[in-house]
Amino acid sequence: MLETSARLLKLLSLLQAHRDWRGTDLAERLGVSTRTVRRDVERLRELGYPVHALQGTPGYRLGAGAALPPLLLDDDEAVAVAVGLRTATSSSVNGIEETALRALTKLEQVLPARLRHRVNTVQTATVRAGVAPGPRVSADALMTIADACRRHERLRFDYTSARGSASRRNAEPYSLVNFGRHWYLVAFDVDREDWRTFRVDRLVPKTPGGPRFTPRELPYEDVATYLSHQLSARAWPCQATVTLHESADAVADRVWPGMGALEAVDERSCLLHLGAETVPDLVWMITSVHADFTLVSGPPELAVEFRRQAGRCLSALASVEPEV
Repeated sequence: MLETSARLLKLLSLLQAHRDWRGTDLAERLGVSTRTVRRDVERLRELGYPVHALQGTPGYRLGAGAALPPLLLDDDEAVAVAVGLRTATSSSVNGIEETALRALTKLEQVLPARLRHRVNTVQTATVRAGVAPGPRVSADALMTIADACRRHERLRFDYTSARGSASRRNAEPYSLVNFGRHWYLVAFDVDREDWRTFRVDRLVPKTPGGPRFTPRELPYEDVATYLSHQLSARAWPCQATVTLHESADAVADRVWPGMGALEAVDERSCLLHLGAETVPDLVWMITSVHADFTLVSGPPELAVEFRRQAGRCLSALASVEPEV
């Protein structure tokens, strides 16, 4: 009996590791006959595991069932799941912390001592810093929006702007984006006939939704670039564009998310569109990229601030002997 149970666990582990298995390959791995494999597959089915027979060749595939059966995880997978669940307990999604904590408790109860030690070691040696308390979003709202994105169905919702004004929106949802502690919906606003970005914590979906639509082409190469451009330029009172005299690929790691949007020009240059609260902040952000640049556009005060900053740098070197 113990030998049979151990073999069933090994068979289940094999089925979870790869999508399709030939019966002969499973028999060879388990050291049994194909007839025994068939019997073991039937036992797994009786336990609730949906093991499907492959068409055209004697083989098996583990499918998705109506209920969630127990999973077999190797050591690294178990640790990764546990650490991920601990991280989820500080999520910005309402209700997910309790759910993640319940799942983590169940997992830790069955973890071997050596794995529980690894998980606790990571937890006790880690301090989460720089995580500001952001706005909370509803898990139901996220699911409603995600489903509308997947099904290409119009979304109707009430929206409150940053200034507090309320409006009713009718939009074609494109994608959800998780940016830091915030969730955003990128969508085409049907009434305004333009692309818009909406904070999910400020919208309330209405049911039923609208009709299906044919997805439009996003005005940027990808949704992350579009959102970065929206957050870094259009949302700030001071905006500027500079030409960086390096390729977009070369400076990409020096432009942090939300700082600005890069636009490739050629192999030797690119445009950086960015925004900030003040003109001195713009100067700091542009120079922090550590690349030669040319100012393309910006407020008149920006050129004055660059000259003022250059003067400070030169004054700082006035008493320093130049290197030969």
